[in-house]
Amino acid sequence: MANIKSARKRVIVNEQQRVKNQAFKSSMRTVIKEYEKKLNNNDIEAAKNLLPLAVQKLDKAVSKKMIHKNNAARTKSRLQQRLDAATQ
Repeated sequence: MANIKSARKRVIVNEQQRVKNQAFKSSMRTVIKEYEKKLNNNDIEAAKNLLPLAVQKLDKAVSKKMIHKNNAARTKSRLQQRLDAATQ
């Protein structure tokens, strides 16, 4: 453990932020998995309702610099492509 007071505080704050980031990433992945599960079960309407939520979570992760913007763009594109393929 650090000896300097500010360094001790940074350790605590970093741990708190790590836990918050971990929880947010987990919720983002959960929404994406639910979306894919709906598509696999041919529940197109439910998938259409989940897509905006998944996109919102991805955009928020980019704004918080949790994931790279190209990673989010690629993921959103793939999610949309799967929906388009399922509706045709």
